[in-house]
Amino acid sequence: MKIIDQSLLQLLETWRNELVQANTDQQLEALRITYLGRNGRINELMAQLKTMPLEEKRAFGPQIQELQQIITQELQALQQTFITQAFNQELNKQKDFDVTAHVPSALDKPSGSLHPYTHLIERIEDIFTSMGFAYAKGPEVETEWYNFEALNIPADHPARDMQDTFWLTTPGLLLRTHTSSVQIHTMKNQQPPLAVFTPGRVFRHEATDATHDFMFMQCEGLLIDKNISLTHLCSLLKVFMRGLFEKNDLSIRLRPSYFPFVEPGLEVDISCIFCKTGCALCKKTQWIEMGGSGLVHPATLKACGIDPAVYSGCAWGIGIERLAMLLYGINDIRLFHSGKIEFLKQF
Repeated sequence: MKIIDQSLLQLLETWRNELVQANTDQQLEALRITYLGRNGRINELMAQLKTMPLEEKRAFGPQIQELQQIITQELQALQQTFITQAFNQELNKQKDFDVTAHVPSALDKPSGSLHPYTHLIERIEDIFTSMGFAYAKGPEVETEWYNFEALNIPADHPARDMQDTFWLTTPGLLLRTHTSSVQIHTMKNQQPPLAVFTPGRVFRHEATDATHDFMFMQCEGLLIDKNISLTHLCSLLKVFMRGLFEKNDLSIRLRPSYFPFVEPGLEVDISCIFCKTGCALCKKTQWIEMGGSGLVHPATLKACGIDPAVYSGCAWGIGIERLAMLLYGINDIRLFHSGKIEFLKQF
């Protein structure tokens, strides 16, 4: 050891006495800060060198460095001892662990649950297949032709504006804004007669709040055959809605509306499923709006290679979130994509 200065030897003895008393990582860290920290005792000694004569600096400086090395080595040695002790304790715990000590009961076992989307899509699928409809699906990334032009939506239609549509950087590609594009794929690839339903995600460039989201679920039904009329549409809607809400006395109301791909276009209302005289949900009207419908526009049939002089069709659509909010009493659409376990466990 090169340390001969009595004050440094005394400091080293004090360090070792305090080091012996350190039993935890926190106490050891406090010692490190006291001796080796920015304002610690070693740095205080280093600061004294500035005022010493040159000869004293040459003698005193190396001794301070030697003291610093000794303290650092002894500190690191004790730190390693603590690490080894903690590791051995953990090994002993694992060695003594008995996996047979506790037999979980049926209530302890974790169980999964279906998302409300899954519940409703399965119910919708049961209803459609019972009516002879087939499941159809298509891409979520679409071209302008499938999403707009084939559905009789011209280039200057407001639905093409940026506030409604997520356009991709690749020209002409977008995230589909409705599942009606799947109907176009189906009509292009299959010959009538055909009957399909198309559940799936759609995307709109909208602000998110309790009743609106940029991504949501839709489901549409399409029937193409000879001599399809509003009578077929009304009958299908009644069977579909009654099966969906499991109410045989549920009534349907159709109101004139406009959708580019159907003519005539009709809004679909159902009699309130919660009251007979008017409530807050139906806004005292006894009717709840459910979605849009109509007879397939001849221009859409032509775009898909179907002769409108021979065939006609009807279609309707419903928002799955709106349906779930009605059936399950959910008041915030954002919960569907939140991933909250507390919310999902209810289903």
